[in-house]
This record gives sequence, structure tokens and C-alpha cells, in this order.
Amino acid sequence: MKICIPVSKNEGLLSIPYGHFGSAPLFIVVDSDTKEVTPIKNGDLHHEHGKCHPLQALQNTPVDVVLVGGIGQGAIRKLNAMGIKVYQTTTGNVEDNMTLFLSGQLNELDSTHTCSHDGCGHH
Repeated sequence: MKICIPVSKNEGLLSIPYGHFGSAPLFIVVDSDTKEVTPIKNGDLHHEHGKCHPLQALQNTPVDVVLVGGIGQGAIRKLNAMGIKVYQTTTGNVEDNMTLFLSGQLNELDSTHTCSHDGCGHH
């Protein structure tokens, strides 16, 4: 499984998840089997509020799931339409959150979720 997590800098599995999907400087995609980490610069970093294009942001990299601190409703809908589920991170690093996700302990965010962009931590 390919797990995508927005981060501010690539420190591999020790990276700290970024507070908001659309404004993250980069993403890391982790293969849950091999733990291989692939960094991806955010190709849609400077979009207008509410105009995030997840495929452009991920530079067309296939992922199965996104773990994120905050994300707007439109981005969740677009990711869900592509078959990608979105889960909310907790405190800790990427490895901590992957462990929680793989053991079913992270909450899934659905299309009714709304990120105000003020409470996501990095706005």
C-alpha cells in the first residue's frame, strides 16, 4: 500500500506530518511493505483557497491513502472520487501515524469534513 503524508521537510519515517494537505511544501509516499520513502514536491502549492487539485499536487503519483492533519472538503471529495481514503493524523511522526493507521486507530475523514484553514496549524 502506498501511503501519502504531507510534510514540511523529508526526514523519512521521522518526518512530522504537516498541518494541511494543500499548503504542504512536499509529500512523502511510503510503501507500507518495504518502508521505502519517496519524496514529492507539492506541484499545486500556490493554489487559491478552495482550488486544490490533489492529482496535480501529487504530480500524478498513485497513492492508496492520505494521512493528514487538515484538509479541505473539496480536496477530500476529489481524493475520494479517485478511490483514495483520507485519515487524520495525530501527534508524532510519520512512522507513529503509519502504525496507528495500519492498526485501524486513525479516524477516516469524509466529504463532510471541513478544514477552516485557521486551525490546521500552518496558516
